[in-house]
Amino acid sequence: MLRTVGELSITAGLILMLFCAYLLWGTGAYTDRQQPLLQQELAREMGGGEQPAQARPLRRINLGKAVALLRIPRLGGDYKYAVIEGVTPEHLMKGPGHYPGTALPGQIGNFVVSGHRTTYGAPFNEIDKLHRGDEIVVDAREARYTYRVTRQHVVQPTELDVVAPVPGKPGRRPAKAVITLTTCHPEYSAAQRLIVHGVLDRTEPRED
Repeated sequence: MLRTVGELSITAGLILMLFCAYLLWGTGAYTDRQQPLLQQELAREMGGGEQPAQARPLRRINLGKAVALLRIPRLGGDYKYAVIEGVTPEHLMKGPGHYPGTALPGQIGNFVVSGHRTTYGAPFNEIDKLHRGDEIVVDAREARYTYRVTRQHVVQPTELDVVAPVPGKPGRRPAKAVITLTTCHPEYSAAQRLIVHGVLDRTEPRED
């Protein structure tokens, strides 16, 4: 009986290890397949790097569509993710997601983006390494927006005022364009949320 229990325990342990490995690395394969498709979608709408004939800021984006391309130089020259509209589990499997209803890139208000920290490519795994003044570059259809990090902190999941138009001050009317990145904290846990805020530093219209 002891031998049988031991063998079952070893088998269960191996299955658990394989499942954890799948969550940490296997899920990234799905994200890796989806990201090129989303980035190609953006490239087409941006005219393949050239100014589209009638580029204009978007006022509405359908769920599941690409919003913009996110780059964070501090995290490496090859760091880039297409941001998808929506933050449901299905959306975040494809990459970072824009909170519907929050500001769009470059707009006055709070452009809020959420991303996984450990699974599905872990796009926000290292945002804890960002320092005040670091650039967060957002390539949208009409312009490139460069934000600079202003603050990083940890909050409880119930503290939703971080995604308000003026972060931390719900009800206040925004006067500037800001960005907020959100992810789980600590790693391998959803007990808290890691928050990175930034403010728009410069705008470069695509025709330039």
